[in-house]
Amino acid sequence: MTKPNLAWSSDITYIWTAEGWLYLAAVKDLYTKQVVGYSLNERMTAQLVCNALTMAIRNQKPTKGLIVHSDRGSQYCSHEYRKILEKCDFQGSMSKRGDCYDNAPIESFWGILKNELVHHCNYKTRDEAKADITKYIVLFYNQRRIQKSLDFKTPNQIAENFYRLAA
Repeated sequence: MTKPNLAWSSDITYIWTAEGWLYLAAVKDLYTKQVVGYSLNERMTAQLVCNALTMAIRNQKPTKGLIVHSDRGSQYCSHEYRKILEKCDFQGSMSKRGDCYDNAPIESFWGILKNELVHHCNYKTRDEAKADITKYIVLFYNQRRIQKSLDFKTPNQIAENFYRLAA
């Protein structure tokens, strides 16, 4: 990728709490590696992925032609989700059947999130997990977590540098 908002990767993961499962859908920009949108809910519905995508669109204001990649989950095949892609003139992309490597960028984020945060916590409530995960994404992962593949910069620094140089 040569600039932000050309291609995004999206997926769903789950987090255990004493109240039951909490589902997290996220959208990651492939250039900046920022998590640009996310949604947390106790149910894994089409609305979950629609909310994450809508947040990403609101935050980034991408232009038409954006590629939004996901796996073949029913949520990403839903009428509601496809309608958002069509309305924005985005190109939907899905993994090949049985190919888990297609969505590696967002899968990598799940591994980081779980290894650095989730596996070290015993969440009593979904609300406790939501607050902790939101804080991790917004205040740590995007803002403070340096990444080797970004020349030891944070996702937010990459985005800020790009837009400063483009102005």
